[in-house]
Amino acid sequence: MTSLKTLAAAAAMTVAAGAASANTIVDIAVADDRFSTLVAAVTAADLAETLSGPGPFTVYAPVNDAFAALPDGTVETLLLPENKGQLTDVLLYHVDDRKLTASQFAPGANYYKPILASERLCINSHSGVTIADGTGEVANVVIADIEASNGVIHVIDKVLLPGSRPDCH
Repeated sequence: MTSLKTLAAAAAMTVAAGAASANTIVDIAVADDRFSTLVAAVTAADLAETLSGPGPFTVYAPVNDAFAALPDGTVETLLLPENKGQLTDVLLYHVDDRKLTASQFAPGANYYKPILASERLCINSHSGVTIADGTGEVANVVIADIEASNGVIHVIDKVLLPGSRPDCH
């Protein structure tokens, strides 16, 4: 866990020093302690520059507790250099290349395509917003519509994992 804290601190300094513009998705994540594990993962996958770019992006951002709920050793294993491809796939499963505010999700349960093009998410906006992933499990959007200069962040309580197409209807 010490290496995770070191990575997060290094990421914060690197991103703060080289951010493209104020208040990007990465700037907001770096400034919020609830996202330190996400920031460490984005840095390890070399995605900080991309997510600091012009976008637009919608990021479903898991909080630290969501990463902690993964089986023991999962985060540390994903952060290893030899697992960069798998980490990148997991992270891109949390990103849409459009800016989608909560009010723009179609009513009911509908498929949305994250940047990881071969996979789908099922987003249900009936009462609140929930997101089913490739495991069939559901994340809750606990904070919606954090505006960034290059998109929007929806804070979620589970790490989304690719797999089978979730049942959406």
